[in-house]
Amino acid sequence: MTNNPEPLRVAVLASGTGSLLQAILNAQDNSYVVVGVFADKPCEAIDRARRHTPRPPIVQVVDFSNFGQARRPQWNNLLADSVAASSPDVVVSAGFMRILGEEFLDRFGGRTINTHPALLPKFPGAHAVRDALAAGAKVTGTTVHYVDAGVDTGAVIEQREVPVHPGDDESTLHERIKTVEREMIVDVLRGFRSLGTRARPGG
Repeated sequence: MTNNPEPLRVAVLASGTGSLLQAILNAQDNSYVVVGVFADKPCEAIDRARRHTPRPPIVQVVDFSNFGQARRPQWNNLLADSVAASSPDVVVSAGFMRILGEEFLDRFGGRTINTHPALLPKFPGAHAVRDALAAGAKVTGTTVHYVDAGVDTGAVIEQREVPVHPGDDESTLHERIKTVEREMIVDVLRGFRSLGTRARPGG
């Protein structure tokens, strides 16, 4: 008789509208469960989490504006403490617009993952879709990767291509990427335990 493993415990970091968070919340099943949602400011993502049924056990704003750049390490530690309270197996950066500092990665490195709207290592950074269009790319896509101390430099877990259509602008292309991104992050979470050390830093 096979013992069914406990669902993967997922904490989600978000900063914006929460569309990726919503996809993760909606797809919860016996493979994973969202145990916490955290934001760096009040935002629609937090509102989505509070409205969702079942509501994640912890929904919290760790407001960066109360700290500022000069006190960034203290904020990093508070964010790490807050996330730790949810006892996650994996942390998903889902449209989280802060670079995670060493104080956070010291505790959650190797189990924090991010989605990025390009086929890394191409077009890292905050303007990936715009950069792909400016470069005349015919194909771009989306990546799920581990978060490390760099900007979009962690080990790649999975990538999916999205064609660039004639007449695409940043908005139309990004919307198609987001559709693929939502499907991919759910698939990655459902299969996360089977990754083992294959793609993990140092694995």
